[in-house]
Amino acid sequence: MKILLCGGDGFLGRHIAEALVKAGHVVRQASRRHGVDFRAMLSPEDWQPHLKGIDVVINCVGIIQETRQQSFEQLHHLAPAALFRACEMCGVTRVIQVSALGAGAKPTTRFLKTKAAADQVLRETNLDWFVLHPALMYGAGGASFQFFMQLAALPLIPVIGNGKQRLQPVHISDVVATVLQALVSDSSRLTLDVVGAEELTFIEWLQLLRDAQSLPRAKSFTYQYRLLSGAQHCHDISPR
Repeated sequence: MKILLCGGDGFLGRHIAEALVKAGHVVRQASRRHGVDFRAMLSPEDWQPHLKGIDVVINCVGIIQETRQQSFEQLHHLAPAALFRACEMCGVTRVIQVSALGAGAKPTTRFLKTKAAADQVLRETNLDWFVLHPALMYGAGGASFQFFMQLAALPLIPVIGNGKQRLQPVHISDVVATVLQALVSDSSRLTLDVVGAEELTFIEWLQLLRDAQSLPRAKSFTYQYRLLSGAQHCHDISPR
């Protein structure tokens, strides 16, 4: 198949691209490095030249933090929405949208709300689609995973709140396998959570990352931030 891969320069995208090529697919990349700036791709007409001869589109574009140049609304919602509508116009057979766990009925952050908005646009099309909601992904080469490894290696581990937030981390290989299965599945028009087999608290997750680095168990402390009037702030630190 001929596949347009959006976001192939990212952690997940690089792994997907490698797996697609190994499986014998022809991959066309859509990223800033390949001359496609999502901030400027806000209408279906912008996308149509990139969809000629394409069978399947995989979108895994995502940013963790907004900047003056990049917003969640542009990259997570408006550009993908235009892409999905262009797919309808150009006869693309299938679209796989890699969204985020938590982008369901009641998303709680701007990150999740903009992901959810694009998901809903795709669901309202006549395309064969999959919306994948991966949990926290881990694996070699991931910037966020490296951050958590470094955090876990500290002699005293800081956690936000009580550290008991529930997680189901999923290995990058399992997410890639799910994307490849969605590519050839006889079923479609499905929203799937892609999560690991084990549910952990945030602090348990960090302790496991210490184990992976052959480090002894460590104490943690809670960190809370409250914005007061003006530029004042308060840190509430409690040993655990």
